[in-house]
Amino acid sequence: MILYNVQDVEMPVIPKKTISNWIKQVIFKYQKRVGDVSYIFCSDKIILEINKQFLAHDYFTDVITFDYSKGNKICGDIFISLETVRTNAEKYKVSFENELFRVMIHGILHLCGMDDKGKEARELMEQSENEALIFLKL
Repeated sequence: MILYNVQDVEMPVIPKKTISNWIKQVIFKYQKRVGDVSYIFCSDKIILEINKQFLAHDYFTDVITFDYSKGNKICGDIFISLETVRTNAEKYKVSFENELFRVMIHGILHLCGMDDKGKEARELMEQSENEALIFLKL
């Protein structure tokens, strides 16, 4: 089940059913099964607290993924700072929605076992994000 929650922000306007189906498609592409995945859309303040508490990082980020997967069943919490997504959308000159969907699938790719540490891994992650975004039909 894919759930959408908010903490300290308003829920972004997204077509949840379409997005959920897209996410499931991507998960199946990586030969995984869908378990419980929760998106928590939050503020910069909340994500900074999470980053400090759980990762010992003292900076803002767009997404933090907590992986609770077992075997091939994907489970996890994906925290997304809507403020940082908005800032990054402006920086990269893309729409807020495009950047939001990229970050959402980024968290899923982590749950599917992908990493983004190091240049090659980051490039592969970005390529996988781009491939996933092509499948998104809005």
